[in-house]
Amino acid sequence: MKIEDQDDSTASSRKQDHIALAFKSQVNLNQIDSRFYYEPILAAHPTKDKVNFTFLGKPMHVPIWVSSMTGGTALARTINFNLARACGEYGMGMGLGSCRQLLYSDEYFEDFNVRKLIGNQPLYANLGIAQVEKMLFKGEIDKIELLIRKLEADGLIIHVNPLQEWLQPEGDHISRPPIDTISELLQLIDLKVIVKEVGQGMGYHSLKALFQLPLEAIDFAANGGTNFALLELLRSGELQQQTFSNLATVGHSAEEMVGFTNMLVNELGEKMKCKQVIISGGIKNFLDGYYLLSKIQIPAIYGQASSFLQYAQESYELLQQYVELQVQGLAVAQSFLKVK
Repeated sequence: MKIEDQDDSTASSRKQDHIALAFKSQVNLNQIDSRFYYEPILAAHPTKDKVNFTFLGKPMHVPIWVSSMTGGTALARTINFNLARACGEYGMGMGLGSCRQLLYSDEYFEDFNVRKLIGNQPLYANLGIAQVEKMLFKGEIDKIELLIRKLEADGLIIHVNPLQEWLQPEGDHISRPPIDTISELLQLIDLKVIVKEVGQGMGYHSLKALFQLPLEAIDFAANGGTNFALLELLRSGELQQQTFSNLATVGHSAEEMVGFTNMLVNELGEKMKCKQVIISGGIKNFLDGYYLLSKIQIPAIYGQASSFLQYAQESYELLQQYVELQVQGLAVAQSFLKVK
């Protein structure tokens, strides 16, 4: 054994691996991620020490949000419990799936009752704009406040989804602009409120209107990830799918919405009352999240949904492994990559 290998018991097998895998490790120029400068000499490897920061008024350790996904299904309890446990372990925030059925019945309450698992991490309940509109019309806003208290949630997410509702065979139609409903609700309740889309994103003018409201945050739910309008369309007949399939491609990417947000920061100035964002929609991995977090000019975290869902419905161990790798990858990116 060579002197240089005496303190490395794996050197021989590793070098054999290098030879065997060399031809499989070629990277073409068109595969290079052009979003970053790679700076290998300016930092050491990241440690496993926890990072502490505040978002949504709560302590967090990693800037990752588990986006709202599932409501009343047979797997809802398993999924929600696994996701909440991971959020508690790694210091992430979580939005529950639609809590609509909890407004009038406790039958499925335990499927959403995750506060003990998530600990002190941010946790938000979730209702659709159509439900909020109906609650206002019926004078039943107290049921929303009761729901938040029972779940021990930090506030409410309102998902604004006119295309989804229009394409859903059983969808609810809204009777007035969502901005009016949201504004009225904010005047009547003392709750933290987040507003999100469900896979189309939002344009400049919608964001401008929302940023001028005293919201806790805006969740992009941009086009590029799970698209609930398309999901509902796929539940429809063949003629409906042929007619309306182009609607699913309408919307805005997360990167485009980051650009809108930065424009509005400069344009609105003191009129900008909402100053936190959850960047979601098409965030496939930690590199996507890191890139967009580096681009935006206000406090932000990034959200993922389908990738978490994939592992959460299988086992906690698989979900834990996935989250651990995402956290490690983000730490490496923060150490060695600079956004162009």
